Amino acid sequence: MANWNDPRQSQTGFDSVPRAGGDVASRTTFDAGLRSYMLSIYNYMVSGVLLTGVVALMTAQSGLAMTFASGPLMWLVALSPLAIVFAMSFGVNKFSKTTLQAMFWGFAFLMGLSLSTIFLVYTGGSIAATFFATAGAFAGLSLFGYTTKKDLSGFGTFLVMGVVGLIIASVINMFLGSSTLELAISFLGVLIFAGLTAYDTQRLKNDYQRLRGTAFEGKSVIMGALSLYLDFINMFLFLLRFMGSRE
Repeated sequence: MANWNDPRQSQTGFDSVPRAGGDVASRTTFDAGLRSYMLSIYNYMVSGVLLTGVVALMTAQSGLAMTFASGPLMWLVALSPLAIVFAMSFGVNKFSKTTLQAMFWGFAFLMGLSLSTIFLVYTGGSIAATFFATAGAFAGLSLFGYTTKKDLSGFGTFLVMGVVGLIIASVINMFLGSSTLELAISFLGVLIFAGLTAYDTQRLKNDYQRLRGTAFEGKSVIMGALSLYLDFINMFLFLLRFMGSRE
């Protein structure tokens, strides 16, 4: 979702493939490297989501979720993941790959603590159903972003502005308490993060072209996983407001 400072600023064009003499072997090597790169991103992203889910479920079953639902710990657990995201995004050039990995796993763990409170609001069955619905939608949207020949880069600014608008509207509704506005925010949230899933997938695919073989390639795998993780979790939370059955 976020763009980072890349070690190379030039790009040969949308969906273009660097070739060595234009031979088939060069294209085959590039495609194999791209598949490995994207698979690494998905492995990190899926592992992070699973870690978050396991931590959230275990925290809820242990009764600790009630502790995180109110009081000072609520703000600590809620804001810590956000702090890690900002630290990773702005410090990616300074941190080593190992440090970014540790931060990513710490982020996923803290998100599990934070999301454990949804078990106090929604039934376990509806949470599971929403999770699998989100997983299916995410897989389809990410596949579209990976395979489409249409350049989605023009949607990036619009989608990021949409996220900012969602945040502002959510803060306003904290004071208004409007159920209609909350429904509208949830609907737009699903659409925006669905769009970001396809956009981010294509962006990460194109990033490989200019990052492969550089010291930044390994870091970009972690940051790419973080982007897709955020798309998935946000789409899940907004969709839960529609599909979730309250306790």
